[in-house]
Amino acid sequence: MRGLVLDFGGVLTDHGDAAGDEPPLVTAARQARRHGLRTAILSNADGLWAPPERWRDLFDAVVTSGEAGCAKPDRRIYLLVAERLGLDPGSCVFVDDLAVNVRGAAAVGMVGVHHRSVHATLEELEVLLEFPLRG
Repeated sequence: MRGLVLDFGGVLTDHGDAAGDEPPLVTAARQARRHGLRTAILSNADGLWAPPERWRDLFDAVVTSGEAGCAKPDRRIYLLVAERLGLDPGSCVFVDDLAVNVRGAAAVGMVGVHHRSVHATLEELEVLLEFPLRG
C-alpha cells in the first residue's frame, strides 16, 4: 500500500476513547506519512469545505464531492482521489464509516476498511500497512 485515503466526518473526527486533542486517525495519518505513504481526505462535503488549518500539511490531497461534481460511492470520485495522489487505486487503502462507500472504493480496486470503532480500524490498518499507527 502506498496511499491512505480517509473520510472526514465519522472517521477523522472520531476520538473513540482517546482523551487527547488529536483524533487517533489523524495521528495514524501522521504515522503513515512518516512511513512514506501519501495521504488524502475524501469527503462528501460541499465544495467550500476545507480541513482544519492545523491538518493542511498532513494531506497530499483533499477531494470533496462539491468540488468534484460527484459523491461517494460514485466510482469517479475514488479514481479522482487516486489520480490526485499520483497512485493506482489498487495501491490505496480507503477508510469510511459507511459500508456503501467502502464497497464503492473496493469496486475500483482500493482496499476498503469499514470504520466501526477507532480501535478496530487502527488494528486493521496496522495489519494492512505493516507498521504501527498509534503515535
